[in-house]
Amino acid sequence: MKSVRKALRDGDLDKDTYDRLVCGDCEKPLKTENDPNEIKTVRICPDCASEWKEIR
Repeated sequence: MKSVRKALRDGDLDKDTYDRLVCGDCEKPLKTENDPNEIKTVRICPDCASEWKEIR
């Protein structure tokens, strides 16, 4: 699982006009999965089910 920052640099993720993260392949806004016991937040594409981690 790649980090959000690395995916933005590589072009796997983009940001829309409202600064929301968007999947580079599907162009859909990402969903957030937040486990309170973990340090990271997982960002998931609803269409292709790709995952990226974001450190809080």
